[in-house]
Amino acid sequence: MRHVLEADGIELGFSGRKILSDIYIKCETGVVTGLLGRNGQGKTCLMQIIYGTLKPDIKSVRFDGRHENTPYKRSDLLTYVPQFNFIPATLTIERIFKDFNVVAVDFEKIFQSSDISIKSKIGSLSGGQRRLIELYVVITSKSKFVMLDEPFSHLSPVQIDEVKQLILLEKSNKGFLITDHMFRHVIDIADQTYLLSKGKLHLTTAVDDLEFLGYAHF
Repeated sequence: MRHVLEADGIELGFSGRKILSDIYIKCETGVVTGLLGRNGQGKTCLMQIIYGTLKPDIKSVRFDGRHENTPYKRSDLLTYVPQFNFIPATLTIERIFKDFNVVAVDFEKIFQSSDISIKSKIGSLSGGQRRLIELYVVITSKSKFVMLDEPFSHLSPVQIDEVKQLILLEKSNKGFLITDHMFRHVIDIADQTYLLSKGKLHLTTAVDDLEFLGYAHF
């Protein structure tokens, strides 16, 4: 069964400056949706609004047509990896995997380039290793939708490829909304792409659209 996440009518402004204006975005299970835009355009704000942790002037967020004001309380519907580290540094990898109900053996199979002891505390890991753990437990969660904000930051090229393959593997079970300044990696795995520019969201159908809107230079 295909599930749908929609957010529309979103209006957000700070100190008289309009950040987001009449935004509509649609994500579906089985689909990787890319969210592109230059720094400061409001991509993170949009994700936080959808998640329910940022209160805009106006918004409507719906899952399968049902309104949901606090998706962050519904991990069965939506999970989110922000730009910053969100798992307490004192927890061991073993404890994290247990809390998120994931299997260490599966992690080791997917991320063969990593050398992480499950007895280690996540705070003792490198930035890239810590990011891998956070991405893995969220991407493989039971949630219907996953949002990833800058997932490829701090990762090596090999690790980026491993994460992309994991996303493609998991998209049969869930929908993804992904933004990253390394936008070519997003485009590489996205089934559809939105571009956020000057407060407006544009659904693009080809690389030519991005160039026309002044974003990409390939």
